[in-house]
Amino acid sequence: MPRESPSFDLVVATVGRTDELRSLLDSLEAQHYPQLRAIVVDQNEDERVPALLADRQLELVHLRSAPGLSRARNVGLQEVAADLVAFPDDDCTYPPGLLERVAERFRAEPRLDGLTGRAEDERGRSSASWESDAALLTRDNLWNRANAATTFLRRELVERVGKFDENLGLGSGKRSSSGEETDYLVRTVSAGARIAYDPSLVVRHDVREDDSAVGLRDGESLGYLLRKHGYPPRTVARMLVRPAGGTLVALARLDLPRARYYAASLRGRVAGYAGARRSNSSA
Repeated sequence: MPRESPSFDLVVATVGRTDELRSLLDSLEAQHYPQLRAIVVDQNEDERVPALLADRQLELVHLRSAPGLSRARNVGLQEVAADLVAFPDDDCTYPPGLLERVAERFRAEPRLDGLTGRAEDERGRSSASWESDAALLTRDNLWNRANAATTFLRRELVERVGKFDENLGLGSGKRSSSGEETDYLVRTVSAGARIAYDPSLVVRHDVREDDSAVGLRDGESLGYLLRKHGYPPRTVARMLVRPAGGTLVALARLDLPRARYYAASLRGRVAGYAGARRSNSSA
């Protein structure tokens, strides 16, 4: 007998976006997947989201939460009941047939706990940082093989791992305001989860421009994670050498914006790691 198709709960945290959220919901309806529910966690002070959810041919749950991406996802996790859980950004879209492809992979591999893919924009452009080879995720290789929008996990794993770290993610009020999905995946693989990266699975998302502010923010989050999860000195050194080398290469090419980005990333990684160390020492 063929295996039954798994159900999906998609936890969508949203704030400040209207057209983008509408496009995401349109793309979910276009999946034509029979067991799909979107849990929309609304952090807006106005009523834009209820208006967008009205008259949808899609099962929806509308929740409210305090500001903060991780806080919103944790509110959504309380409602999760499906076989598979995902966390699409409110400004991404799913290409047609994506959920069926994900479902088929989980049906074919019952021992698989999770699956991650890659992000690219509508023109097929993707950040150069994405790895091109398929792999099982480990603590050491997951850095460029996942983000929240491209991650699908079995509910049993999510229940075992628990909540997102609310010190991480946009709106956290902390300097380490990204990296919440990386933290979550480090925790899953550290718990023995088997998660595969498939670069042929693509979620549509605009390619982010690398500027100094982003480099500093993401760098501080990465440094925080290195300390939080007890990565060894050789890994910390590697994570510092990369942006240092990138700065030198960009300067040699007279690419000053790129050099500033890498330099900011390096400063952020050092500051995030040192700050996490101070926090742990004073705890």
